Amino acid sequence: MHWLDPDYLPVTTGVVERFTINLDGDVDGFLLTDQTLIHTPPHLSDQLKAAIGPGDSIHVRGVKPRYADLIAAVAIEKAGGAIVIDDGPEEKETDDAEKPRTQRASMEASGIVRLTLFAPKGQARGALLHDGTILRLGHKEARRHSDRFRPGTQICIRGEGLVNEQGRVIEVREIGKPDGSFEPIKRPKHEEAKAAEPDAIQTVA
Repeated sequence: MHWLDPDYLPVTTGVVERFTINLDGDVDGFLLTDQTLIHTPPHLSDQLKAAIGPGDSIHVRGVKPRYADLIAAVAIEKAGGAIVIDDGPEEKETDDAEKPRTQRASMEASGIVRLTLFAPKGQARGALLHDGTILRLGHKEARRHSDRFRPGTQICIRGEGLVNEQGRVIEVREIGKPDGSFEPIKRPKHEEAKAAEPDAIQTVA
């Protein structure tokens, strides 16, 4: 169970514009039409998709990290409808090692950064482009390349990602430099460990 009582948290009201997704294709938040970014834990992905969608008016109870334009949600209520509350993830029925790995494909993207994306504690973790593409990378590399992920910045990347009904998400593996070359991006240690396992990377034409 989440240790914060949502009844005592500030309320943010708005209209859902779109979901954001992580590198497993799970919903991990959404954007309101006033540009407010809401973070939700991935274990609420199915509940959120069933309860709310673009165009819905909602009330969010959550907390704001000190240095990021983000609300980490604890409860989401659709006006006149369902309430989704973060009570923590359910007990895992299987070990992570037994879960099928999400298939990713080689992808490229270029465009203008619309918003910087953050983890729930406020660490920069990527960007949303104006075309709707979501870029993800570790917080240390996001901090090192913070000038590339500021709103209004033109960016060009290569990486591995997926597309589902919520959009396109790419893990940044290389980032374009002004001279046209690409600089490699270091993966977080847990991602490096995954990469060492047999995977199912495909190539998108």
